[in-house]
Amino acid sequence: MKKALALAGILLLGMAAYGPARAEADAEAARALAKRNDCFKCHAIDKTKKGPAYARVAARLKTKPDAVAVIVEHITAGHMVQLPDGTDEKHPIIDTKDPDELSNLALWILSL
Repeated sequence: MKKALALAGILLLGMAAYGPARAEADAEAARALAKRNDCFKCHAIDKTKKGPAYARVAARLKTKPDAVAVIVEHITAGHMVQLPDGTDEKHPIIDTKDPDELSNLALWILSL
């Protein structure tokens, strides 16, 4: 948990250095990371599956200045999430600790 928070803080500081505009995501690399981690098993770009559509996540977060950090925290900390059927499940932790890959995935989600 401490590592995830530290990583989120580092990403937030890094994004702050770029000002209010967000960097452009490498969509191909982000999709590859999501595919490698089976993210599309529960999420789709524009429809709800077991998890919310990425477009819905983007709509909810894209105006928040800490949106990248929020997404990175979510995909690296293994928080409990509530599924549409009302059950709770631990969100899988993504298989990379590379802040650039994590940030890129978050930026891609926010771009949808």
